[in-house]
Amino acid sequence: MKFGTLPLEQAEGAVLAHSVALDKGRLRKGRVLSAEDVETLRGAGLTEVIAARLEAGDLGEDVAAARLAQALVPDPTRAGLRIGKAATGRVNLHAEAPGVIEVLADRIHALNALHPMITVATVREWQRVAAGSMVATVKIISYAVPEAALEAACLAAQSALRLRPVVCQSAQLIQTTVDGKDSGDKGQAVTQDRLDRLGVSLGPQQVVPHRAEPLTKAIAETQADIVLILTGSATSDLYDVAPEAVRQAGGSVTHFGMPVDPGNLLFFGTLQGRPVIGLPGCARAPALNGADFVLERLLCGVPVTSQDIAGMGVGGLLKEIPARGRLREA
Repeated sequence: MKFGTLPLEQAEGAVLAHSVALDKGRLRKGRVLSAEDVETLRGAGLTEVIAARLEAGDLGEDVAAARLAQALVPDPTRAGLRIGKAATGRVNLHAEAPGVIEVLADRIHALNALHPMITVATVREWQRVAAGSMVATVKIISYAVPEAALEAACLAAQSALRLRPVVCQSAQLIQTTVDGKDSGDKGQAVTQDRLDRLGVSLGPQQVVPHRAEPLTKAIAETQADIVLILTGSATSDLYDVAPEAVRQAGGSVTHFGMPVDPGNLLFFGTLQGRPVIGLPGCARAPALNGADFVLERLLCGVPVTSQDIAGMGVGGLLKEIPARGRLREA
């Protein structure tokens, strides 16, 4: 692509780089100048314009953006994403339903490294989204790019994005109380709000004494797709009351502890193929905490491993929750 000042005699077919004000209206930047446009500019007293002229092997910005978006999401229906219309070198992609976004980051990094005028920006990996949320934007920065560079970007970008929709339709929160005074109202309400974001129903409020036997019974009787446990006394060991109750109910504990603060004292596992999460005490507050990272993935059927948890430390220092018992700094 050639960019610079063009005499009007050579401007037909070029892309106007800057808007030009006229007596009546204006010619906007990005417009492909027609013969009539050139005469209009000449009538306005201009002899030259700043414009871009495509060369052999170049692709216009809208064609390039649309092609790259199609490479990112070859099958929009299967990926649960909607590809918007190309305009000014941009194509936006939106989620068709609630869920979390799977981003193959290495592919996005690779395509963004190929040519500075070919770019894709996405939400963070595994970000929760609602139906209609924008999840990525393709932007061709210049008016045209070499087709060879665009083809390389398309190869690098293949199927790099998809929505992982919600697979758990129901949840049960089991809370424990140490002294019998905690009604569980706050924990139930905040958990309901979290689940509402993804359209998951929450079972009736359930509070049992903070002892292994009644907690084991409650866990074993739960039929919901996912089991959530919020204890009146924080879990402080892999064999504390709550994780031990999960085992006694016939389940298993996959991991305890995470490098996300607030949220350190989380554990999770399975019970008869269903996920179980031992929520940290900070989950009684609506603020973002480590439990959100795990809960949102598991609700959408995304496996979470100990290695995944270990990788959450970078970016895991979240905003402090003043209501929790022990703050980072007094």
